[in-house]
Order: sequence, then C-alpha cells, then structure tokens
Amino acid sequence: MLSLKTTSSQRWLDLAAANLPELLIDHAHCEKKAAGTAMNLLFAYVENVDLCRAMTEIVQEELAHFHMVLDILAAREIPFRKLSPSSYGRRLNDLVSKQEPHRAIDRLLVAGLIEARSCERFGLLRDHLPDQQLADFFGGLFESEARHHSTYVRLAKCFGSEDEIRLRLEELADAEAAIIAAGDDVPRMHS
Repeated sequence: MLSLKTTSSQRWLDLAAANLPELLIDHAHCEKKAAGTAMNLLFAYVENVDLCRAMTEIVQEELAHFHMVLDILAAREIPFRKLSPSSYGRRLNDLVSKQEPHRAIDRLLVAGLIEARSCERFGLLRDHLPDQQLADFFGGLFESEARHHSTYVRLAKCFGSEDEIRLRLEELADAEAAIIAAGDDVPRMHS
C-alpha cells in the first residue's frame, strides 16, 4: 500500500521516544514543508486541474496539522524553534529529474514516499509511545498521510504511463530505503 521497501528501525523509534520535544518541533516543521511542497506543485502544474484541486486540499490539511502540532507544543510549554533538518528530504529531492515530464513524475513520487514514511512512523508512534495523548495524536494523522501518499502516486500517472510510474516508484523506493537505512543521529521524523 505505501510503496516503502523497508520499515523503520527500533533505533529510530528509541531515538524518537527519548526525544519527544525535539521530535514534535521537527514534526511541526515537516507539516509546514509538506504544505509548501503541495503549494509548489500547484504553481508548477497549474494546467492540471485535478492536481490543483488535490494540492489545495493537501495544503489545507497540512497547515491544519501544523496548527495542531503548534497547539501540542504550546500545551506542553515546548518553544517552537528552528531545527537543523535531517538529510532525508534533501537526499530524496536530489534524485528528481531536471527534465519534464520526468521532473513532475519524480516530484510527485518523492512527495508520495515522504508521506508514506510519515504514515509508517505515525503508526509506530501510535503503537509504541507510552504517552497516550501523543500516541492518539500520531494515530489520528495516520490515515491522512496514507491518503496523501496515494494521491501523489495517482497524480504522477498524469505525466507518464502506468508502467513508467511503477518502475520509477520502485527505483525511488529503493533509494528511499537506502537513505532510511543510513539514517541520521538526530531525533527527526525522517532521520
């Protein structure tokens, strides 16, 4: 369903659980970046009305999630601040083709893989965090991340054949698995 080739490690889960304030701050930044990605796609491919409508819905949902995380941070008296991001997103985006229509396909599939990884990790946090409020919060985001993943993959098919999309998704998913396996030593949603 999620197009992922690997699952997150116990090391990631332990790092995340031991550093929840930093993970929450990073999560807020991720929601903000996800809204920005959708907005950039809306501007780049404005001639595709289906894509524009879908991106508008994703932007709104991601910004609502951003506000939800800000509310959790405020309730826990955790100041929102800048954080250095993990290398995950940059490394995935480095794989995006420079030429259209392959660029559109790659941008959509990379966004879809990021959403898939978020979904997988929200499920882990839902199932393993002893903090029930946070476990419920992450569990509540699970379905929207899965839906965003499938939306991005579906929209990639506007720019290439079913076979082309399937093969490119396989390639990018293999690369994403290698990036996740390398990991980062910082508690981030995508480290």
